[in-house]
Amino acid sequence: MMKRLQKLGKALMLPVAVLPICGILMGIGYALCPAYMMGPEWAAQLGHATSGVAYSVGFFLIKAGAALIDNMAILFAIGVGVGLSKDNDGTGGLAGLVSWLMMTTLVGSAGDYAPALVANETWSVAYSKIANPFIGILAGIIGALCYNKFKDTKLPDFLAFFSGKRSVAIVTGVVSIITSAILLFAWPVIFGVLVSIGAAISKMDVIGVGIYTFLNRLLIPTGLHHAVNNVFWFDAIGLGDLSAYWSGQAGIITKELMGNNISWSVGQYMAGFFPCMMFGIPGAALAMIKNAKSTKKKYAIGIVGSAAICAFLCGVTEPFEFAFMFLAFPLYVVYALLYAIFAMITVALGFRAGFCFSAGATDLFFSAFLPAANNTLMILPLGIATFVVFFLVFNFAIKKFDLKTPGREDDDTEGEMKIELANNDYTAMAKIILEGLGGAENIAEADHCITRLRMEVKDNLKVDEKKIKSSGVSGIIRPSKTAVQVIVGPKVQFVFDELKKLL
Repeated sequence: MMKRLQKLGKALMLPVAVLPICGILMGIGYALCPAYMMGPEWAAQLGHATSGVAYSVGFFLIKAGAALIDNMAILFAIGVGVGLSKDNDGTGGLAGLVSWLMMTTLVGSAGDYAPALVANETWSVAYSKIANPFIGILAGIIGALCYNKFKDTKLPDFLAFFSGKRSVAIVTGVVSIITSAILLFAWPVIFGVLVSIGAAISKMDVIGVGIYTFLNRLLIPTGLHHAVNNVFWFDAIGLGDLSAYWSGQAGIITKELMGNNISWSVGQYMAGFFPCMMFGIPGAALAMIKNAKSTKKKYAIGIVGSAAICAFLCGVTEPFEFAFMFLAFPLYVVYALLYAIFAMITVALGFRAGFCFSAGATDLFFSAFLPAANNTLMILPLGIATFVVFFLVFNFAIKKFDLKTPGREDDDTEGEMKIELANNDYTAMAKIILEGLGGAENIAEADHCITRLRMEVKDNLKVDEKKIKSSGVSGIIRPSKTAVQVIVGPKVQFVFDELKKLL
């Protein structure tokens, strides 16, 4: 299971890599165009321009970043489809997109063909939230599985046009229709359970803030965090902390919620995210960079370093979270717990701030002018404490449990990135390696990582290690009866490309 999760995590790196720059663009855009975030009423009261060059440039940058961030689930559908497909074939990405379009359309339009299903308000809201990252990842997995299973399908002559890869999208569509029928009933039930839990949590004051924050982070991989967000931030059941904050309300609000009187301090369900997103994530990122393998420091800085800047500026956390949540899920649970702890501390100390987009520096600055804001300068000591604790906890956990965060994956061992091949004739190398593996008919699966060919063979007795080594490779590892890993070094891509031609 862990191996499959790590493979999924690696597949997500392709779409995740584009998100940090989008978040930074949006942060700059909000700084130039605060009226977009605050709305025309508050922008006018606080003297922010709603026209002019700065406004137009800011608006342009916001839309540029949002074009991808708002469609992150689609990027996941395509990226996972490609990443999990054998040979990383683009057909798998197309199949993932087919699955995404099918499921989101069929489930999202349930009210058009099954009005009885949307009679329940919670079900109706659930259907409107179907276009989320979880469904995107699910679509990518369906697309990749259909590609891997049906890419070599052979049909009768009169249907030959639809043979092979052309059959993949068709099969994916059928599978997605069946999956959509299941989601019509499964998704609203799951969503409704979380809404009910949210209603109960809302009566628990500061403890409830911690529980909610924990669930918010923990459910990010599934997209189900939208259910609890609808309870606390928006107006699904009458609470709506975000709505109250930006409408100018402040102090304690009391409402009747599902037959019970509840009260909360405006901003308390948003305030705790600021120290974690602005300072906690950079602390955790520094720990990951510090513990990355020496040959992968630059890779780790590129992935989590840019994601930390993105989180600080505008609270876009997905590039950081998806970079490690599947590679080291236990650490992700710890990450969610740290959020919960600091959210409770932040709210208990009286810090109040709100966000329209997310809890980054941009939202903090502009939300500080609204009536509900309180003790906003406390973000400095809170931030320093959060940075230190996140760094120490991540540093300890990564070292103690040898967690596979970015830069620590099992793709290679120390020194493999520096290997110089004894032979630079990649075609000749591939031929010798294939002979040593028992020929093309003995290959069940072929793939590669950063430095190794990763092969699955049908008959391990046909593998001739001496023959393989004679090609000029550095070494061979046999992790299981049918698995053969050939250590090539950083030029593995060229050898693999020649091997694919022979296969």
